[in-house]
Amino acid sequence: MSVFTPILATLGYVLAPDRRRVLLVHRNKRPDDLHYGKYNGLGGKVDRGESVSDCMRREILEEAGIEVEHMRLRGTISWPGFGKRGEDWFGFIFLIDRWRGTPHAGNHEGTLEWVALERLLDLPMWESDRLFLPMVFDDSPAIFYGVMPYHNGRMLAWSYQRF
Repeated sequence: MSVFTPILATLGYVLAPDRRRVLLVHRNKRPDDLHYGKYNGLGGKVDRGESVSDCMRREILEEAGIEVEHMRLRGTISWPGFGKRGEDWFGFIFLIDRWRGTPHAGNHEGTLEWVALERLLDLPMWESDRLFLPMVFDDSPAIFYGVMPYHNGRMLAWSYQRF
């Protein structure tokens, strides 16, 4: 059995004050981007010596220009084989429900857009995101813990537990 040494990352979904819209990045700036053309939450890699919550706050500030005042961990996902060269990723998924500032129009990855929650699953995104996103926004206090193996850019399976 091989040792699992994933890249640790955060993925955050910023709710609008009306709680009916979410701030997403439309990854439309770099054609060589693994996520090119897709909509995604905000986030990135955890730096050495940085906590997961500090990473999420830093990424939201860098990518959207807003300061997180409150966030909730909604779940974790292990993505074995997800990277461009088959790297393993492990993500901490947050819902940011209180923040201050004015979001940027975009960043180095793409355009930032407020999207109505009821339209969320209609957008171009990773097919796999459609499986966990409903749990990010539902009212359950339970956190989900998922595993989503990938091979050659395709999801192979999805399983999760929720407590």
